[in-house]
Amino acid sequence: MKQHDIQLDSEGKLRHFLTIEGLKKQMLLDILDYAENFSSVGNRQVKKVPLLRGKTIANLFFEPSTRTRTTFELAAKRLSADVLNININTSATTKGESLLDMLHNLEAMQVDMFVVRHNSSGAAHFIAQHVAPHVSVINAGDGSHAHPTQAMLDMFTIRRHKQDFTKLTVAIVGDIMHSRVARSQIHALNTLGVPEVRVIGPQTIIPNEAAHLGVHVYHDMQQGLQNVDVVIMLRLQRERMEGALLPSEHEYFHMFGLTEKKLKLAKPDAIVMHPGPINRGVEIESTVADGPQSVILEQVTHGISVRMAAMSMALGRSSLAEVQD
Repeated sequence: MKQHDIQLDSEGKLRHFLTIEGLKKQMLLDILDYAENFSSVGNRQVKKVPLLRGKTIANLFFEPSTRTRTTFELAAKRLSADVLNININTSATTKGESLLDMLHNLEAMQVDMFVVRHNSSGAAHFIAQHVAPHVSVINAGDGSHAHPTQAMLDMFTIRRHKQDFTKLTVAIVGDIMHSRVARSQIHALNTLGVPEVRVIGPQTIIPNEAAHLGVHVYHDMQQGLQNVDVVIMLRLQRERMEGALLPSEHEYFHMFGLTEKKLKLAKPDAIVMHPGPINRGVEIESTVADGPQSVILEQVTHGISVRMAAMSMALGRSSLAEVQD
C-alpha cells in the first residue's frame, strides 16, 4: 500500500500526514489556509485555542531534533491538547519491548495522535498501518524519505513573501540525495504549480533519478542561481564528507556555499531559506543567513502554525470559527 493511500479517510479528509506525495493541490492549499488562521494565535495574550481540548498527543522521537519536537509540542499545547514526550532512549523499546507493543500500550492510555520521527524511511507509514482507527499519525521526518510538515512550513513562508506559486523559480541547493526535506519540498512545489524547480549540487549527492522528479539539475552554482526567486539551502551532514562523497568543508563552501556574491545572481528580491540547523561557513555565510533576504527565523515561527493546522485537520477539528474565538 502506498503511503498516500492511507492518509485520507473515506470522505477524503486528512487522517494521517505521512508524505506530500499523492496529495492534491487543494489539500496543500487547505493546510496553508488553516495555518494562516492559526498564525495570529502566537500574538495573543493567551496563546491558545480550544480545538484539541481533551485530546492527547504523543511525540515519539527516535532520533534527536530539538527544534522540530519543540514546535510540535508548542503547536499541540496552543491547540489545548495534552502532550506526552516519550524519551525513546530510556523507554521500554531499548529493553526489548517491541515498537508495536509500546504503541498499543499508549493507545490503551487513550492517546489520539502520534508524532513520529525515525531514522528509518517508512517508519511513520508502518506505525500508521498498525494504529487503532481513532488514532492519527504525523510524520516528523523518516530517514531520507519525507518531512511533510517542514515542506509545508516552507511553502507557507514562500507564499507569505511571493503569493503566487505559478510565477516562481525555486532553487534547492545541497545534498538532494539524502534529504527528506528536499524530497518533500519538490513534491510540494510541483503540486502547487511552481513552473521551474532547480536542484544544485555536486554530482555525488544528486540522485540519478532527480530529473524524473520534475526538477532541472545544475552542478554549477553560478548557472543554477540565475534569476531565481527563492533559494533553499539544505543542511550538509558531515558524514557525507567522511564517506568520500564530498571534498573538504572549505572546498564545498567555495563551490556550493551561499555567499553575498553568489546571491546577487538571483533576483534582487529573492528570499533565502534553510530548514536548520545551519552550518555557518559550510552551506551559507553568516552575512547571508542573518541578512535582509533571509527568512530562516520566519520559517521556525511559521512551523508552529503549520503544525497546528496539520494536527487539527488530522484529528477532524478544523473549524475556523473555533480558531477565531
